[in-house]
Amino acid sequence: MLDWDHWLVKWRVDFLGREWNFVDIATFTSLAFLHFLSLLAPFYFTWTAFWLAIALYFISGVGVTLSFHRNLSHRSFKLPRWLEYFFAYCGVLSLQRSPLDWVSVHRSHHQFTDTVKDPHSPVRGLWFSHIGWTLDYRGRNGNGVRTVLFLHATFALNSVCHTWGHQAWETGDLSTNNWLIALLAHGEGWHNNHHAFQHSARHGLEWWQIDVTWYVIRFLELVGLATEVKLPTETQKKQRALSSKMIHEKKAAAD
Repeated sequence: MLDWDHWLVKWRVDFLGREWNFVDIATFTSLAFLHFLSLLAPFYFTWTAFWLAIALYFISGVGVTLSFHRNLSHRSFKLPRWLEYFFAYCGVLSLQRSPLDWVSVHRSHHQFTDTVKDPHSPVRGLWFSHIGWTLDYRGRNGNGVRTVLFLHATFALNSVCHTWGHQAWETGDLSTNNWLIALLAHGEGWHNNHHAFQHSARHGLEWWQIDVTWYVIRFLELVGLATEVKLPTETQKKQRALSSKMIHEKKAAAD
């Protein structure tokens, strides 16, 4: 259960009670402007803008999930150089920093998962792991609606998917599978699956676990554009499942 008093204390420390520099202020101003812009959307609604936002949500979102995450961070598959650059450019449209910066932060996350060295560690509270880390320079080594929505869908992987959901595999951390975030983030919400099998190009391992990014990768593989696609073997799955079963049995015995 989430300790709201602890969350509020962390929010006061990591947001109100720390030093801010120009970069932090500029980042906060940009994010605040995007959120304000999204509130104006109902007053300037057109169907053209609506469908454009839907299209860009998918294009920029898959740019992050397919390119920044599964291709560049984990090398789950290979693409021709021109297609790798294309998807990376799509990811840049999400306004989630450069591919190099994104990959660096994400690899640090896996190296120090859920510890104080994790760039967006939930140990420092839900506020910090969700969005506060993006505003802290010390932690860094019309269509406003779709940008804000996907920003929070991605941020939720760091906060919600390390707080609420189901753990199918024993990973030694707090990662969970969350179906709602999986829908909003093109399959990335099967986060416990990802932490169990980091190099897998497929995150929705069950047939009912919707993973839009995997469907795109699978299509690219079928037409010969994606190669060396990595998936967990049955042996690896059994090892993780056995480990998970043993952990649950030990907890039950202790209770």
